[in-house]
Amino acid sequence: MLKIWKGYQHGVDLGGWFSQCDHTRQRYDTFITREDFAVIASWGLDHVRLPVDYELVEDAEGRFLEEGAERIRRVVEACGEEKLNLVLDLHKARGFSFDAGEAEEGFFDSGDLQERFYRLWEELAKRFGGYGDRVAFELLNEVTDQAYSEKWNRIADKCIGRIRAIAPDTCILVGGYWNNSIDALPDLALPRDEGVIYNFHCYDPMIFTHQGAPWVRGMDPAFRFSLTQPVKKLREETERFFGKPAPEFDGLDPEKPLGADYFERRMEKAVRVAEERGVRLYCGEYGVIDRADPLDAARWYGAISQAFDHFGIGRAAWSYRQMDFGLTDAHMKDALPGILPLL
Repeated sequence: MLKIWKGYQHGVDLGGWFSQCDHTRQRYDTFITREDFAVIASWGLDHVRLPVDYELVEDAEGRFLEEGAERIRRVVEACGEEKLNLVLDLHKARGFSFDAGEAEEGFFDSGDLQERFYRLWEELAKRFGGYGDRVAFELLNEVTDQAYSEKWNRIADKCIGRIRAIAPDTCILVGGYWNNSIDALPDLALPRDEGVIYNFHCYDPMIFTHQGAPWVRGMDPAFRFSLTQPVKKLREETERFFGKPAPEFDGLDPEKPLGADYFERRMEKAVRVAEERGVRLYCGEYGVIDRADPLDAARWYGAISQAFDHFGIGRAAWSYRQMDFGLTDAHMKDALPGILPLL
C-alpha cells in the first residue's frame, strides 16, 4: 500500500513570486502578500509549494544572501500562522534551469557548480531545517534530459547527505528527468532514507493542458481542444502533434470524454515504484493553461483529482496567480468555486 505524506495532500504553488520573475524588491513585496495565505487556508488546503530561484538567496559569486533567507522565513511564519506546511523548491540553480531561455548551462558537468549547489542547500538547511514536518526541501525543479539521469542521481544523493548532516529529519523531494515525468520515476536512485519523497509533475495530456502555449515547440497559438470531445479525437490530435503513437490512451473507451481512468492508468507506474521502494509520492505541479475553457479546466481537475484521491497522492496545483495557469485570475472566477474542493 502506498505510504501517505501527511500534511502535504492538498496544496497550491506560489509560482512567479521568488522564481520565473524579474527578481526586484517590488516583485517580492507585492506579487504575494500576507492576505494570500489567509485565502489559501480558507480554501481548506494544507500546504503551499514555494518555488525559489538561486538569485533570491545568492549573489553572482555564490555568496549567501540573508535578505533572501529572511523573505523565506517570513513565508514560513505566515504559513505557520495559517496552519499551512511548506515545500521549499529550488526552481533554478546556477548552471541549470528547466527553461532553456534562462541560458543556465553546465551544472551537470561542473564540479564547481555542483559544490555551489550543495553549499546553497547547506545554508538553507541551517535556517529552515529545524521546523520539523512544517517545511520540506525540494532539491531541484524539473531535470530535463534523460541523459542527466545517472549524474542527477549521484548529485542528489550527495546533496541529501550534506543536508542530513544539518537537518536529519526534514523531508526531501527528488524528481526525475523529462521535467519530473512519471515515466522517469523508475530510474531514480533508491531512497537514501525514509525522509526522501518521490516527486512528479502531471500536465497530461499536454495537448489539452498546454493548448496554444507559445513556448511549446510546434504548438499553434490558435489551437484549442475541449474535454467534451471523445478520447479518439484527443488521441488523434496527440499523435498528430507529437508524430508518434500515443499508447497512454490504450484501453480507454474511444467514444467517451477523458475521465479519471486515464489518470489512474498514468499514475499506476508511479504508485507501483513507490510501493516497491517504500517511499511516499507527491505531485508538485499540475494544472491547465489559461487559454483553455475554464469549464474544461474544471472537468480536467475533477478527473485528475479523483485519481489522486484514489491512490492517496498529495499534490500542489500550478499556480495560485498568473504564470499562464493562475487559479485566482479573472478568467477563472466562475469556474474556481467548483475547482477548489478538488485541489
